Amino acid sequence: MSSSAAISKILVLNGPNLSRLDLRDQNYYGDLKYPQLVSYIEKCAIELKLNVDVRQSDDEAQLITWLHEAADQNLPIIFNPAAFTHYSYAIRDAVAMLKAPCIEVHLSNPLSREEFRHTSVISGVSTGTIAGFKEQSYKLALIAMKELI
Repeated sequence: MSSSAAISKILVLNGPNLSRLDLRDQNYYGDLKYPQLVSYIEKCAIELKLNVDVRQSDDEAQLITWLHEAADQNLPIIFNPAAFTHYSYAIRDAVAMLKAPCIEVHLSNPLSREEFRHTSVISGVSTGTIAGFKEQSYKLALIAMKELI
């Protein structure tokens, strides 16, 4: 890819409760509200000459539908599965269908939190995982994705 050309699209998918960041523990998630997080991701993408489509759903079925769309269109994914990280085998199976890279991302570091958050059923089928850097986790994922695609 030439440095001046933007790729077609990277899907940035966000799972449950991320639309309510203003009500979450700022020590883990930072102080941005969800619309500010989306703006930050879009700004970082523009700086990196990437095109992103940022989406959020609390619904597991909707996330799976979007993952299927990405698989069908061979789209790279940056994915914060949120609580689904720890137990959604349906989402894991959908991620496993992807041909393009998928980077799992988390605002917080799940390994520094409650023990039930230490397991990711998604990371084993993802290209890589970036966690613990609050909103910068997404910027780091975009930088990594640019190198992968």
